[in-house]
Parts: sequence; structure tokens; C-alpha cells
Amino acid sequence: MGGFLLYIVAFVAALAAVVLSRRRRGELPPGPVPLPIVGNIFQIRGDPHKAFAELAKTYGPLMSLRLGTQLAVVISSSEVAMEVLQKHGQSFSNRSIPDAINIHGHDKVSWNTMLADSVGWKRIRKLGREKLFSHQALQQTEGQRQERLRKLAEHVRGFSERGQVMNVGEATFTTMTDLVFSTLFSIDLTDYGATDSIANKEFKEHINSFTRYIGVPNVSDFYPILAPLDLQGVRRKIGHHLGKLLDFVEDMIQKRMRERRESDYQNKNDFLDTLLEIAEETEYDLTIKEIRHFCVDILIAGSDTSAATTEWAMVELLLHPDKMAKLKAELKSVLGDKSTVEGSDISKLPYLQATINEVFRFHPVAPLLGPREAAEDTQINGYTIPKNVKVIVNFWAITRDRSIWKNPESFEPERFLGTDINFEGQHFELIPFGSGRRICPGMPLASRMLFCMVATLCHNFDWELEGGVESKLREREDVFGLALQKKFPLRAKPIKV
Repeated sequence: MGGFLLYIVAFVAALAAVVLSRRRRGELPPGPVPLPIVGNIFQIRGDPHKAFAELAKTYGPLMSLRLGTQLAVVISSSEVAMEVLQKHGQSFSNRSIPDAINIHGHDKVSWNTMLADSVGWKRIRKLGREKLFSHQALQQTEGQRQERLRKLAEHVRGFSERGQVMNVGEATFTTMTDLVFSTLFSIDLTDYGATDSIANKEFKEHINSFTRYIGVPNVSDFYPILAPLDLQGVRRKIGHHLGKLLDFVEDMIQKRMRERRESDYQNKNDFLDTLLEIAEETEYDLTIKEIRHFCVDILIAGSDTSAATTEWAMVELLLHPDKMAKLKAELKSVLGDKSTVEGSDISKLPYLQATINEVFRFHPVAPLLGPREAAEDTQINGYTIPKNVKVIVNFWAITRDRSIWKNPESFEPERFLGTDINFEGQHFELIPFGSGRRICPGMPLASRMLFCMVATLCHNFDWELEGGVESKLREREDVFGLALQKKFPLRAKPIKV
């Protein structure tokens, strides 16, 4: 009976929302007329980023949609994105928090969800900028990254010597995971050779499941009154995988705190030691709970999205042997006999930089940037975005905008040569890490990992794609989620140079 009453209340609330939206329709951005109760949900067929882009062809780059009882505004052009994220950045600096994140207190302490004006968010932002992701901090952890890159080269060399095809995506995930873990905790979690390793399988499952489920359209977000029921079980599933990751990090923290109390302890110069040292001081007022959730945020962002981008880079280079040849020639001229690239080498490798820029454009791993929420009624391009409305930037649509990009459906790193366009948040035609106050704080670490990974794989080996270039369409198939993953893993045979 209780459930039935909830449905009745939801019905009335939805009807009232539709009536109110029609009254305000004149000041809202244009959009398709919503149906009673469901709004425009049935017009979002297939992958949301592609459905939004198709609707934008009719209703424009600033479009309003009714998703259940909730109003959303979708942005599909770099000009409007700049207007919202930069000119009116203060009004759109808070995240719109999906219901599924309201678990384990993550919504209160995650850097992704805390209010931008909160003391906690400002503290974490300052901490990341000054202590963790600064040039000096990354230089101190360069040794850990170089060791993991050497391990990757050795792993690939084994397949080369045996003449075997390898799962490139699995290797990139393992390397990214080890890079993140070495930077955070100075440990190896995964093992390249142990495909049946429990730790390897479980950790990958928790990370991949979290990013997959967080991207699932959730009825709890469309009809918040039904959220307590968690009808699709999304919050429960997210809670399971997030809980396992939090437990793992808690074990790492407690172990390190015990070690630090020993008289002969030697500082490991990793992120965890830095965070614990800061927690012992008063400047940042950092708590162990915040450290725990902060580390999980880094694990999720660093392992999954970075690994996916590296795999996409290798896909396109294997599908375009001429681009691969240009990159290999540049790496040879700059690195010589060095087997791995260092952070200081990146500025000398313009074609590598152009290739990564083009991968960010051609395969945006986060096709929809993390949704924002309007803090107040705001005028954009003559329309009103009401307070509390969800604002979604369709980065995928921007990367396919023919008014910006010539031949947007082609993979052409050369388009970035001789330009000042980069992915650091100031050029709104290329914002894979977001922009403004909510730009990803881990961007310096993630981008450095990407450059070094792709360079190591291309400099030391030639590659043969399993199935040849005729498998082009299959290789580009993806699966929507928080991160846009390959539908089928990249399999190729490395050949020692």
C-alpha cells in the first residue's frame, strides 16, 4: 500500500511539474515539448550523448529537456560552454549529485560532489594544487612512474618474444593501476602475468562497475520522490563497489599510520605520506575520512579513464599506420635509445602532444562532463536557466562540431600542430577534464601518465592488429558510462623494434 501511495504522489508531482514548465516555457531555452509524466525521456534513445547531439540539431546548442519531473539544460557548443563554465562559472560551480552517490557519505566528502563554496572543497582544491599535483610534487614521484613503465615494456616484450597477441587494454589498465597505486601508496596491487589474480580481477571489477553503473539512467534521478525505493538497485550496486574500494583504502591508511609510529620509519614520498603529514598539521584541517574518500576518487579517475584513453590512442594509431610512423620517428629522434619517456621530454614531442589531443577529441572518454547545478536563476544567451536545474555539457557534440573541426569524423593529429589549443581548460573546443573551478584537479598527473604510456608502447615496439585494419568498425565500438569504454578489448601482437 505504501508503495502504491508513493506512485500516486509521484504522478501528481510529475503532472504539476509539466504544468509549471509550460507556464515558464517562454523563458526557458528551446526544446522538444515534454509528454505528461515522462517528459522527454523517450526521446533519449540509445547513448545519451548521441541522442542529445541529434536533438540539438533541431533545438540548438542551448536546449531544455524535461526528464521525468526534473528539468535539464544541455549545452552542445563551445561558445555556450564558455558562457556557462567561465563567464558564469560562479553560478554553475556546484555539481548535480546523482542519487546513487548518496551512499557511504561519499556525497559529503568527495571532491567531485562537495559544494564549491564549502570549506572542505576549498581545502581539497588547495591541497591538490599545492601539494599533490604541482610540478614539484610530480617530480618527486617520477621514479615510481618510470619503474612502472619499465615493467610495462618488459611485459610487452615477453609477448613479442613469444610471438603472441596480447590484450592491450588489460595491460594499460594494469599499468595505470600500478602507476596510481605507486604514486598513492608506493605498492603494486596488480600482476601482469597473473590474469587469475584475485586482487587484479576484483579491483578492476569494482572500478569498472562503479563507472558503468554511475552512467546508467536512473529513475531515482528522474523522480526523486521514488529515490528511497532505489527501484533499479543502482545505489545498492554503487554502494557495494564503492564500499569495497573504501575498505581497501582504509586498510592502506591504517597500515601506514602504524608504520609511521615506528622509530625507524623512512618517508616513502608518496601521496599518502604527504596527506598524513598534512593531517597532522593545522593549516588544512584534513581528516582521515577525507583522505579515504580523496584516495578513492583518485583511484577511480586515474585507473579507469586514463587506461581507456590510452587504449583508444593505441586503437587509432594501429588503424592509421602513417600516424604511427610519424610518432615513432619523433620518439626516435628525441628519445634515442631511452626505452621510456620522462615528464621533461613531453614538451619536446609536439606530434605526441597532437596525437593525445586528437584522442581526447575523437574518443572523449567522458562524453558528458559531470553535470552542474544552477545556484540561481541565470541569463544565458537571452534565456533563463532556473535555479537548481541540472546543466549538462555534451563534450562529445562539441568534438563533432563542423563549425570548429574540419572533417570531425577523421582521426587527424595534424590538426593540432602549429596551434595553441590544449586540454587544460581554457580552449572550450577541447575540455576533456572540464573547465573553471570544477576542472579535474588530477589533470597534471593523468595527462603525464597518458603521454608516457603511449610513448612507451610506440617507441619500443611495432604492432600488428589482430584481424587487420578491416576490423576498423569493431575496434571503434564503445559502451556508454561515466567513462566511454571499448566494447571489445584491443588485441594486437607486439614486435620488438
